[in-house]
Amino acid sequence: MNIVCIAWGSLLWKPGPLKLASGWHPGGPRLPLEFARDSDDSAEVALVLCERAPLMPTYWAYLAADSIEAARAMLAAREKITPARPDWIGSIPSREGAVEDARVRAWMRERGIAAAVWTAVPAKFDGREGRLATAGQIVARLDALAPEQRAQAEEYVRRTPAHIDTPYRRLIEQRLGWTARRDAHVTRTQ
Repeated sequence: MNIVCIAWGSLLWKPGPLKLASGWHPGGPRLPLEFARDSDDSAEVALVLCERAPLMPTYWAYLAADSIEAARAMLAAREKITPARPDWIGSIPSREGAVEDARVRAWMRERGIAAAVWTAVPAKFDGREGRLATAGQIVARLDALAPEQRAQAEEYVRRTPAHIDTPYRRLIEQRLGWTARRDAHVTRTQ
């Protein structure tokens, strides 16, 4: 079974325990993305699915997994998603309360891909799951970070591919000067 992972943020430069069977390829499904999630274990404001956001490009890579369950478990481990939140791993075919995404389904059909997984955590701000902060609130949060945390958050924004050009990112760039790194790249081969 050919199973792919769809990604747009830190998975691209630090896949961790995610076992890739290929490098990352451009041309994944266009999905609504925004810098809208306070990270649970770092200072980053992560790029997440956000239905009110504009559609952005994504990447995809084949996974070294022989079942959708194995792929979901591998992604959950990488993203530190507990078994109590199976809906935070999107997949086609869907499992355990996950909702299928028609955009991903159409993209898969065009490419003859059998299965896909992606991170489906919601926006979060001030510790409240599902709360979507304004762009100004995100910038103020980032600007108020202590130096070490600020450097970590800046690295995340700067390493995200430049063509993932969201409205929040534009404000972050304008107010904080955190433009995409010139040397930032997505690993294309394993």
